[in-house]
This record gives sequence, C-alpha cells and structure tokens, in this order.
Amino acid sequence: MTMALFREYDVRGVVGRELTEEVAERLGLAYATLVRPKGVTTISLGRDGRTSSPSLHQALLRGLLAGGLDVVDLGVCTSPLVYFSLFTLPVGGGIMITGSHNAAEYNGFKICVGREAIHGEAIQELQREMERGNFVSGTGRRVEHQIIPDYLAYLRRSFEAVDASHLHVVIDCGNGAASLVAEQALKVLGCKVTTLYGELDGRFPHHHPDPTVLDNLSDLMRAVTRYGADVGIGYDGDADRIGAVDERGEVLWGDKLLVLYSREILAERPGAIVISEVKASQCLYDDIAKRGGRPIMWKTGHSLIKAKMKEESALLAGEMSGHMFFADRYFGYDDAVYASCRLIEILAKKKQPLSALVADLPRTVVTPEIRVDMPDAVKFDVVRLIQHRCERYLKEQPDGIMLRDLVTIDGVRAIFDQGWGLIRASNTQPALVLRFEAVSTEQLNKIRSFFEGELAWAKQAVGCA
Repeated sequence: MTMALFREYDVRGVVGRELTEEVAERLGLAYATLVRPKGVTTISLGRDGRTSSPSLHQALLRGLLAGGLDVVDLGVCTSPLVYFSLFTLPVGGGIMITGSHNAAEYNGFKICVGREAIHGEAIQELQREMERGNFVSGTGRRVEHQIIPDYLAYLRRSFEAVDASHLHVVIDCGNGAASLVAEQALKVLGCKVTTLYGELDGRFPHHHPDPTVLDNLSDLMRAVTRYGADVGIGYDGDADRIGAVDERGEVLWGDKLLVLYSREILAERPGAIVISEVKASQCLYDDIAKRGGRPIMWKTGHSLIKAKMKEESALLAGEMSGHMFFADRYFGYDDAVYASCRLIEILAKKKQPLSALVADLPRTVVTPEIRVDMPDAVKFDVVRLIQHRCERYLKEQPDGIMLRDLVTIDGVRAIFDQGWGLIRASNTQPALVLRFEAVSTEQLNKIRSFFEGELAWAKQAVGCA
C-alpha cells in the first residue's frame, strides 16, 4: 500500500497501480472499524462516472458491508450529492468514489464521518487502521436511494422567488458528474440552458474536466460569445468546483466569483466572516473588509476550508479552484451546481452584465494558477527551502529584494510593495502551484522572475533540476 494514496484531504491514486480493488475493500473494512465505535451504523455511498468507479464501488461496498455497516447506495452522482445526503438522510457518514479533477486514470475516495469530511491526521489514522488489519465484522445491508429528485426539490424551494427567464446560460459539464443534474437544476430557476458535453463519459473525450485550466474553458468561452449568452459555467469531474465566463467570453476566476457572493451576503449580514485561501487576490480581501466583512486567509483544500468555516462560524468561503462554500442559506459544503444557482440569482436580481458587477474592482495584472510538475517525494521540501530563504531575505533585506511580509500558513506567499507571489505544494497532485498578482505587468514579471529563480535553486538543492 503506497503512501501516495493518502493525501491531505482525500485518498487518491492511479487505478491499478496505487489504487486497486483490494485497497478499496480494505478501506471499507477500515472505515467501518473506525466509525462503528462512534455509533455510526449507516452511511451513504456515491460514485462518479469514471470507468473505474463501478469496480471500485463493488469492492468498497463489500468491505463496508462485511464491516457491519448498512449502506444507502446513491449510485452515480456528484460529490455534493453525497454531502447533501449527510444533512437530509438518516446516515452517520458518507463516502464518494471520485478522481475529482485528476486525469481519467485516477480515482479515489472523499470520506466523511458524521457531516464532516475527514482530512489530515484522520486520513492517516484510516491508513494505519488498514495496515493493522484488525477489522470488525458484521453483516450490513444495502439499499438504493435516488438522491437527485430530493436535491432538485430542495433547490426549487430555495430559489422559488427567482425569475431568471430572461437569462441564457451555457454550461460545460466536461462529460463529468455534473451531466446528471446541472441542466435540470438551472432550469428550476427558469433560465435557458445550452449544455456542452452533457453526456456522462469517464474517458473525458472532449477535454479534461478542470475549470482552473484555461484550455479546458476554451469551448465554453467560444460558446458564450457565439450564442450571445449571459454567462458560461464549467464544472470539474465531480461537480464540486465551478468555473465562470462572463458575457464577453472572459474568465472570472474563483476569487472574483467570491467577491460577487460576498457582496450579496454582506449586504444582508453585515460583519459576516468570509474565508478564502492563499492563492486568492488581495482585491478580494480588501473588498470584503471595505464592505464591513471580516476576511480570513487560510490554507487551500476543501476539507481544511470547511473545518475553518465551522471553527469561525463563517457564512461563506471560496477557493481559486472554484470550491464555493455557502453556510448562510445552505449547509456549508462545496457544491458547484448550488453555486451556479446563486450566481444566476445574482444576475437575475441585478439585471446587469456579469462583467459590470466586478468592473469596480481595482485593476491588477494576475496570473491563473500555474502548475509545475514536481514529484510528491520532494515537492514539500522544495517549498520549505524557498520559505527559509525568503525568511532570511525578509530579515536581511538584501539589495534588489524588497520583501514586505510573508504568509506561510500554506506554502510561501511573499508580499512586495506592488504585488505578491505564491508557491505551494499541491495536496492532490505531484505538482507545485504558483500564482502572481501586481499593479503592472512589469512588476508582475519581476515577482515571477524572483520566484522562478528561487524555484530553480531549490530544485537543484533537492536533486531535481
């Protein structure tokens, strides 16, 4: 069993290499062994549309039932529908089989105990339980439940006052799990929906379902302008992340979307706490504070954000990657289809183009997320080395490096007078993530050059040049 499977906030790997049916069955047994002493007797189980999901589902189910858990089988669905079941069905936990935004050869498990997604040490404890192999036994029962009708009925009640009949929305499901529910959900609000790649196909034949990558949004961008639509919405493979394109065919990254959502919530709930992560624009944090909210910068990762929301009693959170968490009128987890409905609600209410709603934000030059391949074995060491060097620069202020501050809660976010740069290790891929923002292209290039130089040095230092 490889350590690479057990990530910071889920279990994920290449099917047939790290992730096998034997691993899935043992994970089911280990999960049952951990949760039954906590009084959990019944859990929900869902899976995405990947070609490997049916066999992993059967293996995991064998382990769960043999561990004495009853299973409410939701079948093929989105990850948020498993989360939804935790709040609407009599279950004490849930597991979603999904590779999320990873390539088609990957798959994995998002694991919940109670209503919380486990992460960090809890995932490591699950691994240790699997390795010990001293599993409980029993005879669980499986029942099927159709969760999508429940969900659509909930949306109908939640958005019954919204009339979006004048809006045209283009959605790109990327052949992922959003294909099962996104179009139906948006039609609940009355808008016209044009769907791209709405057939479930785990091979992802048109493009990879990851809306943080610009190339994956290119078909959506073209379709919005071709149809003269009001907005375009893209989804990742399990529909917990949203990507948005305005009426001009330009991308609104996650931090700008969060600006829109936070303004709406703060207008009704002054002083509300809004959480985002280290990759987000400084404009977001400034806008929240300007409008009377309390912004908190936190670590990247859906489970980490959800835990921080609970700790701070935050009403809203969001990530650059498109995870959006609503706790004002919803349950506080990341659901891209629900986030789509909230976006359409704003457009229907404001009756302005999407681009106009963020036109007042300060103009900065900003990059999307930049991913640099880096082996899992060394990626954290590389970031640690860069952090140590930046801490020395901050203290000594050498010529040509005018660091103002460092944020090191998750990687290194180095703040300069006219911008900032970030480097952190991805918790889900063998990669580093970089992002830069500045007041001008010239300043952005300077900051980027600084980080690229530090990265080249660190790679050489760990023998990965």
